[in-house]
Amino acid sequence: MTAKTALITGITGQDGSYLAELLLQKGYVVHGIVRRASTFTTQRINHLYRDPHDPEARLFLHYGDLTDGTRIAGLLERLQPDEVYHLGAQSHVRVSFDEPEFTGNTTGLSTTRLLEAIRATGLPSRFYQASSSEMFGATPPPQSEHTPFHPCSPYGVAKVYAYWVTRNYREAYSIYAVNGILFNHESPRRGPTFVTRKVAMAAARIKAGLQGELYMGNLDARRDWGYAPEYVEAMWRMLQQDHPDDYVLATGTSYSVRDFVEQCFAHVGLHWRDHVRFDERYLRPSEVDDLVGNASKAERVLDWRPRVLAPELARLMVDAELATLDGLPTPRNQVAVPNLA
Repeated sequence: MTAKTALITGITGQDGSYLAELLLQKGYVVHGIVRRASTFTTQRINHLYRDPHDPEARLFLHYGDLTDGTRIAGLLERLQPDEVYHLGAQSHVRVSFDEPEFTGNTTGLSTTRLLEAIRATGLPSRFYQASSSEMFGATPPPQSEHTPFHPCSPYGVAKVYAYWVTRNYREAYSIYAVNGILFNHESPRRGPTFVTRKVAMAAARIKAGLQGELYMGNLDARRDWGYAPEYVEAMWRMLQQDHPDDYVLATGTSYSVRDFVEQCFAHVGLHWRDHVRFDERYLRPSEVDDLVGNASKAERVLDWRPRVLAPELARLMVDAELATLDGLPTPRNQVAVPNLA
């Protein structure tokens, strides 16, 4: 049998790296789009990479930008992927208030560019859109596939646009297109400016005497936190169903930012109140108070159930930071250099 081919946008991010691992394990040939930069940003996938001249290579990277529709269409036509996973975006909620136009262009309109390229080329590709719990915003929990959207940030607004254009192309052009509405999912590969990684890093560094204080914004916001590797498994399952549909992925549990901070610091034997300080610069102009997902549809249709909850996630992430500080060996490989062909 010929191996399936997948194209991942955002392959160098947290979810993209875990998804690439999963698809390679399943025998896929994986292509990823990376944005050109003066420094390499492939640290999360270097351990997966082989030189493209290696006959065993099954991971290939290509320069591209989500704001460049011509390049996106050209890559799709050349690569002919069986599955397209659209994970790339400006994904930091607080930053979206500072860069709303850029967020709308990359997080919202990029979905249209990809879907239009699939439509225009007539490819039978199955399409996954990374939707977000931030679309629900101020709507009271629990939130499911039937909950109205009320986004509270430019990021959430852009994701609502991407959600609806995905449904529109599915209904108008019979494209196999699904929305995965993922609640917060974290891991040691999370970017250091995201709250869970920021807290885990600080707890480890303060314990090691490398940092004195941690500055935080709103500690009262409550989130439904899961483990990223479990969530990418469900992304893949969505594209294996007979018919396309939309699914919420969540743990169904609610913890405050304060809870997560307390769990991280307690894991290293510290009391968080001795080290955490408030800084209003980290507050958002409008806040999402409480997100708790109802993933019963994913459990029923996809046979998917989350196992790692926030307390275990906090310990897992802090342990990863401690291991890094202790200089424990980590997988090394050559830098993943995109193809220029």
